[in-house]
Amino acid sequence: MTTMEPPTRSSMEPPAESPVESPKLANWVGDVERFAGNQWQREPAVFTPETLASPFDLDELDAAFDSGLLRTPYLEMVRSDKVTVPPAAYTTSRLVSGAAHHGFADRAKVVALLRAGATLLLRYVDQWHGPTRDLVARLSEETGRHVEAFFFVTPVGGQGLAVHRDDADVFVLQVSGHKTWYVHDAPTVADWSLGELPDDERSKLLLQSVLEPGSVLYVPRGFAHRAVGAAGLSAHLSLTIRDISLQDLRTALEQELTEGLGLPARPLGDAAITDACATLLSHVRARLDTITPEDLRLAARAAQTRQPVAQTETRTERPPETLAETARNWAADAPGAGRAGPMSVGRTWRRLRDAARTGR
Repeated sequence: MTTMEPPTRSSMEPPAESPVESPKLANWVGDVERFAGNQWQREPAVFTPETLASPFDLDELDAAFDSGLLRTPYLEMVRSDKVTVPPAAYTTSRLVSGAAHHGFADRAKVVALLRAGATLLLRYVDQWHGPTRDLVARLSEETGRHVEAFFFVTPVGGQGLAVHRDDADVFVLQVSGHKTWYVHDAPTVADWSLGELPDDERSKLLLQSVLEPGSVLYVPRGFAHRAVGAAGLSAHLSLTIRDISLQDLRTALEQELTEGLGLPARPLGDAAITDACATLLSHVRARLDTITPEDLRLAARAAQTRQPVAQTETRTERPPETLAETARNWAADAPGAGRAGPMSVGRTWRRLRDAARTGR
């Protein structure tokens, strides 16, 4: 095994601009340049910003419950004592169009499990909560990395996860209550494993701190950690900043090597397949001589930060048309339509509704 190389400050820099200019990080950690040089992927740290407006808190959680749409897999109850909490223990079923649909959040069951010591975990909050999605997009743009959001609610003495390592740098925004965090040192080998530490692995404790509302904790990638509810009902938003994996590099390399290659997707016959092999090998050999390690790193980083269309729009593209805009444009584009307004939109809607009812 080889020892893990200490990261350089340039490892925090996105392809286009340095996070030293990032206003969001500055709000949390103060001097971003000092943070990049001293803490980033080197050591854990606790910060106390003047203001911390987490986009998701217990009021937003209640609103999610009230909406009636919160369900698994975005909702989970966990315990660190090897006890598996089955989804039926915190969800309910509904009858929709004569069919049973399972996994809808049941607030009464969730509260009962919280009182029994379990932790509530909301996954990928950025996928279904607009303000959190905006925060994640800004942080991703600033750091040049893919960012995800998770929300934890833990009772006093509760511990959702045992000591574990994440494949991400983590910012913890404490929203309510108090939670004691224990952060241990980094892996000692390059080929380290994610998840819970084996029982025989001992990791040096680097930081022990009680977070209070408004506090920010930074946990470097791979550093082992755990958290225990200390006072009140503890809630925090975890922002995980993903870094490049070997698979990311492999995917980026394949894309770089095959860029500009015009071959049929399904060559017919052995002769055509052999010709495609020869063309592919020749193209890859030529491309390989032009790609540098830096090119590959930047390509993998760019692909990693690119969000799926279903989750968010890119900053360079116009957001998709809203339904309200669609209604206005629909009315304006209708044959013989005058100016678009509330009345014309209403008439258009009634016309479409009546046509649907009569089958015309």
